[in-house]
Amino acid sequence: MIIGVPVETYLNEKRVALVPALVPTLTKIGMEVLVEKGSGEKAGFADAEYEKQGARIVQDRNQLLSQADALLQVRGLGANPETVQADLELFRSGQLAVGLFNPLVTPAYFKLFAERGVTTFALELLPRISRAQSMDVLSSMASIAGYKAALLAAGSIKKMFPMMITAAGMISPAKVFVIGAGVAGLQAIATCKRLGASMQAYDVRPAVKEQVESLGAKFVELELQTKESETSGGYAKVMDEEFYRRQRELMSLVVAECDAIITTAAVPGKKAPVLITEEMVKGMKLGSVIVDLAAESGGNCELTKPGEIVEAHGVSINGPLNLPSTIPYHASQMYAKNITTFIQNLLKNGGGNFDLEDQIVRDTLITHKGEVVNAQVRELLGLPALVEKTEEKESGS
Repeated sequence: MIIGVPVETYLNEKRVALVPALVPTLTKIGMEVLVEKGSGEKAGFADAEYEKQGARIVQDRNQLLSQADALLQVRGLGANPETVQADLELFRSGQLAVGLFNPLVTPAYFKLFAERGVTTFALELLPRISRAQSMDVLSSMASIAGYKAALLAAGSIKKMFPMMITAAGMISPAKVFVIGAGVAGLQAIATCKRLGASMQAYDVRPAVKEQVESLGAKFVELELQTKESETSGGYAKVMDEEFYRRQRELMSLVVAECDAIITTAAVPGKKAPVLITEEMVKGMKLGSVIVDLAAESGGNCELTKPGEIVEAHGVSINGPLNLPSTIPYHASQMYAKNITTFIQNLLKNGGGNFDLEDQIVRDTLITHKGEVVNAQVRELLGLPALVEKTEEKESGS
């Protein structure tokens, strides 16, 4: 099987799906690796490094897509709508496409993939099981986003994070509040703590209290934490508006005393819940900062504008987009390790076959043999449920 790595075309996307050091991992299991010229340059990986590791450099996208049997991408077409039509024309029936596709937000694109006969695997839908941890690209990228959010907060407030004893007297530490203690939130807590900030954190899931406290942060208890706010897969659920109203009411006192707030609360495929209202922003200290990691899905702050820094009521509100791409070298290394492990598992039975009884394969498969086969995506498209097949395995060709 020929694996192809195209140049990422999404605006300001600097990551690459495969790094040179992992090319031998694929060639050792019988894969040939093609890399479009310049694919890794923005992340710091030269074409010569790929060639040294056994990949072949191809000159343009048409050449790559015409030869590759499987494509590894950071942002597939569903997550890169600006190039859907141009790229879709280059795909052919029977090809595999693996990457981030945003299937629960842009399900309509998968009708196009199905019509084209392309088999797609969306890594956002990896199940939260121990065997899939080494493939979990969302956790890898969230970790980077949390780290960078801490740096953005530290670089934006009008104070230094750490307590310092100077000739001019003692400087008290900045107070930072992290809302949402998933992977991004925990990394933000850890990074801010290393920088010396005084940390507090909140999450609707009571199970994360121990993790928060192990990183040196105080866990804020609002008497709202409940197991019902978490799915069986470990993701946050959408709660009703009364829950969020009460949450904002209780949280406002904590928000008012902080110098920097990092919000990370998101629900897969849904608009981010508004946790900080304009009224709460008005009550914050002059010169405070909000870094809203949920900006891409609407934002946790009512005043967030995706991709912009807004100044309102003396508070700076930053809505950064695609933070992992701002640290492309290590983000690419982590992403590449995840996707390579996924490919090894996917093609363990040979180049054209994959095991549909494997939960990892089954849950991430969106289109196959001209059909949208993923139940969640079919429901979003208004399509009837597919009849379950009885065969233990199916050919992926």
